[in-house]
Amino acid sequence: MANLIVHGGRPLNGRIIPSANKNAVLPILCATLLTRGPVRLRGVPDITDVNKILEIFRTLGSAVEADLATGLVDICHRDTVFDPERHRLPEQMRSSIMLVPPLLARFGVARIEDDVKGCTLGVREIDPHVEVLRHFGGEVERTDGSLVIRAPRKLQATRHWLDYASVTTTENFVLCAATAEGTSTLTNAASEPHVQEFCTFMTMLGARIQGIGTSQLTIEGVDALGGGEFSFTEDFHEVATFLALGGITGGKISIRNSQPELFPLIDRTFAKFGISVIHEDGWSRAETSGPLAVRQPFTQNMLTKVEAAPWPYLPVDLLPIFIALGVKASGSVMFWNKVYDGALGWSVELSKFGAHTFLSDPHRLITFGGHPLNPAEVESPYIIRVSIALLMLAASIDGRSVIRNATPIRRAHPRFAENLRALGADVEWTAGD
Repeated sequence: MANLIVHGGRPLNGRIIPSANKNAVLPILCATLLTRGPVRLRGVPDITDVNKILEIFRTLGSAVEADLATGLVDICHRDTVFDPERHRLPEQMRSSIMLVPPLLARFGVARIEDDVKGCTLGVREIDPHVEVLRHFGGEVERTDGSLVIRAPRKLQATRHWLDYASVTTTENFVLCAATAEGTSTLTNAASEPHVQEFCTFMTMLGARIQGIGTSQLTIEGVDALGGGEFSFTEDFHEVATFLALGGITGGKISIRNSQPELFPLIDRTFAKFGISVIHEDGWSRAETSGPLAVRQPFTQNMLTKVEAAPWPYLPVDLLPIFIALGVKASGSVMFWNKVYDGALGWSVELSKFGAHTFLSDPHRLITFGGHPLNPAEVESPYIIRVSIALLMLAASIDGRSVIRNATPIRRAHPRFAENLRALGADVEWTAGD
């Protein structure tokens, strides 16, 4: 674990080029296992989860050449082997579950460890994934500490309707269907930008997917996928994060953003806190006209609300950065996480800064912002954007704060502290306990 030391109270100014979206990079890395052809990826971030997947590839005998300083990764799985008795998938990383369909398709067997999980957002069930695997002909057996899945030589196409629009379950369905026998259809599919980027990569390999960006995907299985070259786009989460950092510190940060069409709802959410977002010439920036203040709704006797749910709602991954703005801005806001049941417990840490909040239930939090805040030492849960939200508040407050266990940031954002320092922040990593 590592801590972040923050000497706050400085407006952050400058330009940032964001990294690729972890939630697109990781499934795409897993998808490369479906082909024996060479794949070149550009813009791969140097983050911990990427390094874990590349290491498992090397363990399986795949050829991997990675220069993460430049973001260039070359992969070829021509000589890959897999033995479920000997090879274990990365633990404590949710995305490793997406290695299962390619392993099934190539070797007829795969294994899921009991500790396949990501951020501590609440229960992260694997049952939807098991359902998908069974629909394609997989047989699931529980063993000590893991599930072993076996499948016939060729997965069989299927139709499936998800209980809810799960990102990783949608991606696992696509991974199974891409080389299955026949045409598969998924209803209630997730449609987040990173899911669309993943599907675009799959079509580059030769997958036949219709309905990208909608709630219904139709995939015609092909005999084999080929190789190719793919460049990642900027992570819209990181774009929004630096917009929020500029807004909360009263600075002016410009962030490169080639997809402003993803931002209308995000922009309107910033506006609820008195922050205007401008998109010009491939760059985005946040502007304020004074201290942050919550915009009151026209409907009387109602709080301003920020509701987060599967796309095209406001992404739940971004909710923490808006909670930080809610603590800073004068006025009251109700935040509603409609997905995870364990994602708001960190609000107790906000009180250490002097914040006034009320946790209504596991899904809803009310902030009473605009009160004086003080620097503090706080403990981050294992949630990427919560670590960043705590850092945002620390950066906006005069004095020295400590974000303990801020390591989750490194799972998604390479050179995050370096980027902050380039913007004028006084931050440094230190070793944790």
